[in-house]
Amino acid sequence: MLRVSSFGGGAQFAAPSSSVSTRTRRTLKTTTTTTTQSSSSSSSFSKQQQQERRRRNKKSSSEISSVLRLSKTEGKSVLKLKRRSFVVMASSEEDVVSSSEEEKELIRKRLSIATKLVHPKTSVEDPYSASAPPLYQTATFAQPNATENGRYDYTRSGNPTRDQLEEQFADIEGATRAFAFSSGMSALATVTRLVKNGERIVTGDDIYGGTSRLLAQVVPEVGIEVVNVDCTDLKAVEEAINGGPTTMVMLESPTNPRLQCIDVRKICEMAKKKGALVCVDNSIMTATFQNPLELGADISMVSATKFIAGHSDVTGGLLAVKGEELAKRVYFFQNACGTLLGPFDCWLALRGIKTMDLRMKRQQENAMKLAEWIDNHPKVQKVNYPGLKSNPFHDVHFSQATGAGSILSFTTGDVNFSKTIVEETKLFKITVSFGGVTSLISLPCFMSHASIPAEVRAARGLPDDLVRISCGIEDAEDLLNDLKRAFEKAEKNKAT
Repeated sequence: MLRVSSFGGGAQFAAPSSSVSTRTRRTLKTTTTTTTQSSSSSSSFSKQQQQERRRRNKKSSSEISSVLRLSKTEGKSVLKLKRRSFVVMASSEEDVVSSSEEEKELIRKRLSIATKLVHPKTSVEDPYSASAPPLYQTATFAQPNATENGRYDYTRSGNPTRDQLEEQFADIEGATRAFAFSSGMSALATVTRLVKNGERIVTGDDIYGGTSRLLAQVVPEVGIEVVNVDCTDLKAVEEAINGGPTTMVMLESPTNPRLQCIDVRKICEMAKKKGALVCVDNSIMTATFQNPLELGADISMVSATKFIAGHSDVTGGLLAVKGEELAKRVYFFQNACGTLLGPFDCWLALRGIKTMDLRMKRQQENAMKLAEWIDNHPKVQKVNYPGLKSNPFHDVHFSQATGAGSILSFTTGDVNFSKTIVEETKLFKITVSFGGVTSLISLPCFMSHASIPAEVRAARGLPDDLVRISCGIEDAEDLLNDLKRAFEKAEKNKAT
C-alpha cells in the first residue's frame, strides 16, 4: 500500500509500505462515509449515479498514478509528489493496492544491493514485525486439521527462516528462486544431479579443490563424462562443449586460486547453442561485484560460508536459479536428498548478509593495497589479482564485474620462501577458506587443493609455492606492515 503524505514542497519517501497508512485509511473511510451519507435518501443508486461514481473512482485511481513519478536524486530512487496535496477517491482499499505494488516493484529495482541487503524482500509474515528475522528452530509444524496441510509441515521440505534467506538471495541475484544447502559442495553436488548418465560436464582446469574432487572422483562413477579445459581459451572451450553430449558447463570466474578470469558471456552463448546449462561458482565475487545470471548463466552458486555469512561461523551453500522448471528440479533434489541448510545456520547467514556489501568493499580496498605492494617486491615472480591494471585478465574481468574482490595470490619460485611468509605473519590466520572478516593466508597446494594429485596440479600450472591471501576488514596499514615483516624474515632465512 502507499504511505501518503500531504505536506508542501513535494514530499519524498523511500518506499511504499506493506499496508495502507493511517492517513490513507482515514481518507478512504471519510470518502466512503461521505458517499454513503449523501446517498442514504434512497435504497439504491440510479444507473446515472452508479456511472458517475465509477467515473470518479476511475479518475481518482488515474490521479494517484499521475501525481507519482520516479526520479533519481543523487543516485537514490525516490517518489516525489507533483502536487502539494491530493485526496484519494476509492470505493475500497484494493483500488490503491495494485497501483502501490507496481510502484513498490519499480522502486525496488532501482535500489542498490547494499540497500536490498538491509531491507530484504520476503513473503514470510512476522506478526510482531521484529527488526531482526525470527528464528524457527523447529523440525515440525502443526497442521490446520487431519486432512489439510499448512504452508509448512517438516523443515526438510520448508522452513520460514530458510525461506527468508532463499528469497533474499534470489532477490539480489535476480533469480526465479534460490535454495540454501548444508555446504557449497552439497549445492554443487545437486547441480551435477541435473546431468544424466552418458552426458558430459565441461569445466575449467583451475577450479576449487573440492569441486575438482567431486567432478574427478564422484561424478564419473555414475557414468557422466567430465572434461577439464582451460576456460581462458575460448576455442578450446567451444571444442569441448561441441565435442560430446554436453548438458552442463560449470565455471568459476575469477578462478580459485590463480584468479584467472574467463569470458562468462561468450561461454554462456556457446552453451546455449548446444542446449547446455551453465552454472557459475560466484563465491569470490557474489552479487556485490558480479551477477552470473545477467551474463547468461542458468545457475549462480555461492558458498554461504564465505562472504554471505562473513564471520567464518557458518557452513552453507546457495543456488540462485533462473526459470521455473529448473527451479522445480533443484527443489526436488534438495528435498529428496535432504541437503538443506538448517534454520539456525540460515539465521546466522541472514544476520551476516546485511553487512556483506560493506565488508566486501572494505576487504577489496585492503586487497588492492597489498597487491600493489606485493607486485613491486623483487622476490615475487607473479601476482594474481584482476584489480591490477597490469593483470592480463583485467579487461575481461571488468567487462562483467564491478570490483576485483579481496582474494589474491602470488608466487615466489621458492616453496620454503613462501612457507616462511605464511608462517611469519601474525594478523593472517593460516587456514583454508576465504571471505571472513579476519585475513587468511595459505599454501593452497598443501591445503585447499591438496586433494588434486601433484602431477595434475603441475600440468595445470598450479605451483607449490603459490601463496593465497584472503583480506579481512582490518586496517590496511597493519596488514601491510605485518606482511612486510614476514617477507623480511623470509629473506633473512634465505640468506642464512
